[in-house]
Amino acid sequence: MAEAVANVARRVNATVEDRKDTLDLSNCKLISFPDGVFKVLRSVSENIRVITLADNEMKAITSKFFSTFTQLRELDLRGNVLTKLPDTVGEMEHLTCINLAYNNFSVFPDKLTEIATLERINLEGNSITEIPVEKLSGMPALKWLNVKSNPLDSNTQSALQSPHNFETES
Repeated sequence: MAEAVANVARRVNATVEDRKDTLDLSNCKLISFPDGVFKVLRSVSENIRVITLADNEMKAITSKFFSTFTQLRELDLRGNVLTKLPDTVGEMEHLTCINLAYNNFSVFPDKLTEIATLERINLEGNSITEIPVEKLSGMPALKWLNVKSNPLDSNTQSALQSPHNFETES
């Protein structure tokens, strides 16, 4: 456990000291985004564009995360145990790519459809049965949606096969 904490501290300090625009906390055994990290990153949170939290054990991500990292462009949460996202995700004005593959979503995170800048959504390997294809078709920037390895119902599969403005992998 101490090693995992030291690993997180090293990576966070490197982001602050080098004024990087990325934060990589993948494979850190995190069950949530560490509260102390918000304080350490307070001075640079506006500069952070890319956060990777892949391959942890995160059960939830808080609205504080999204209200802190308002300039985020890319968020990688693949390989966790998330079942939902907070409503504040819909307020991300700059997010272009979100990777939620291999989590525990059983319902499509509907608030994603409110992000006008979102270009890529990866939900591969979850337990989602229905996709709001009509809402997704209304997203101006969406170019790619991956819903492979989900138990999609027949209506959703049919809707995904009809023409729309984004590429689908299902």
